[in-house]
Amino acid sequence: MPQVLEFKLPDLGEGLTEAEIVRWLVEVGDVVAIDQPVVEVETAKAMVEVPCPYGGVVTARFGEEGSELPVGAPLLTVAVSVGADAGSSEEGAGAASGSGSGGAGTGADSGSGGAGTGADSDSGSGEVESSGNVLVGYGTGAPVARRRRVRPAAVAAAVPARVPVAPVVPVAAPDPVPDAVPGPVAVVSPLVRKLARQHDLDLRKLAGSGRDGLILRADVESAIRALAEGTSAPLSAGAAAPEPEAVPVSVAPSAGRTVEGSAAQRIPLRGVRGAVAEKLSRSRREIPDATCWVDADATELMAARAAMNSVAGPAAGPKVSVLALLARICTAALARFPELNSTVDLEAREIVRLPEVHLGFAAQTERGLVVPVVRDAQARNAESIGAEIARLTEAARAGRLTPAELTGGTFTLNNYGVFGVDGSTPIINHPEAAMLGVGRIVPKPWVHQGELAVRQVVQLSLTFDHRVCDGGTAGGFLRYIADCVEQPAVLLRTL
Repeated sequence: MPQVLEFKLPDLGEGLTEAEIVRWLVEVGDVVAIDQPVVEVETAKAMVEVPCPYGGVVTARFGEEGSELPVGAPLLTVAVSVGADAGSSEEGAGAASGSGSGGAGTGADSGSGGAGTGADSDSGSGEVESSGNVLVGYGTGAPVARRRRVRPAAVAAAVPARVPVAPVVPVAAPDPVPDAVPGPVAVVSPLVRKLARQHDLDLRKLAGSGRDGLILRADVESAIRALAEGTSAPLSAGAAAPEPEAVPVSVAPSAGRTVEGSAAQRIPLRGVRGAVAEKLSRSRREIPDATCWVDADATELMAARAAMNSVAGPAAGPKVSVLALLARICTAALARFPELNSTVDLEAREIVRLPEVHLGFAAQTERGLVVPVVRDAQARNAESIGAEIARLTEAARAGRLTPAELTGGTFTLNNYGVFGVDGSTPIINHPEAAMLGVGRIVPKPWVHQGELAVRQVVQLSLTFDHRVCDGGTAGGFLRYIADCVEQPAVLLRTL
């Protein structure tokens, strides 16, 4: 006999507490295997696919695409077949016992990190084959569940999704009938339940046209039309014909509709946008930041880059970007001024200087602003940094960045010159201590070797945490950056 298990949104790591449903990968009635991805969600860090730890038939989905669910909330339910013989029982027990750190719970509710088992949704005593790991990107080594189609009549009705409160509209609906047929309703789709609930239809009084009496969407729509026309819909055995009357019905507002005719539009602050807002607000609350800036002649830097990229033959390598050169200059400057590669421990009241430079760089994508991190940038040359920046940028635009690639930065480089602006006062990426901003590089009049000339000029700005250093240190750091931009040969001393 099938057993309906509830799979909850697992803890995706990095302290994330909620995720937004981007796209469902399965429909109600689909057969899924153990660890098969069932939904694509977007967290504050990245977009990931969530695998289901159970194999069986999907009986219900909770949440529409675009809705946000907290960790531990029901994601979907799966009807799994419980083995009747000893062999299948042992197989299920073995799979269920292999739970890892983020695995499924085995009794009571598993909280935020796991998925409930039979105790969460069905108290069946049989063993159920399930995955031991619900974390994204990890397999379990458990045998793949045999695909079995469970008869709809044997699947218990799933818990319907919540319906948002909306304006009230009067429509015709039947009077309640006290002698309704007791027991579970032969409905699998939550959309059918929602449609019936919106029109105050008692599904127990309808005769389903599907297999084994399954109530389909067409049956509910036919009943709604029959009520509107004043005729009777097909009834299930033992149900009396209702008399229509006007009753209030909740109608869900369409997406983007303004509230009560107001011209204002409300956009949920969640996902990447919500994470950015929270982090920037925290930075402003906790960090006493200050900004200094300087104009620099980048003509020699651009000439050096052109010379690097003009090399042909066996010695030629990948093209070196301006951002890669600036990143390499930053690592050299942080070696001279380690105060800016640090963080503040408020509880211990200590400044923590960090030995490695994990260099973040701001990248604008369709999903919003993200800051991928180049690990151990202090040990890389310009070519290696450029290759990693290119890889991370491509992954960011495709939405494939992992939480590990978006966290752990110690210093951030922000090239806002790509937007055609000269200067900015960037907000520090908490809990870092500084951020270097780079404006556009444009031809400007400049005094060069005592004469007025047209040179390639860039504005550099440094926002720093005044708790970790004073203005002299910050000014020295920024001046060293400008010197390397104006005279790239200065870097040869550190190679």
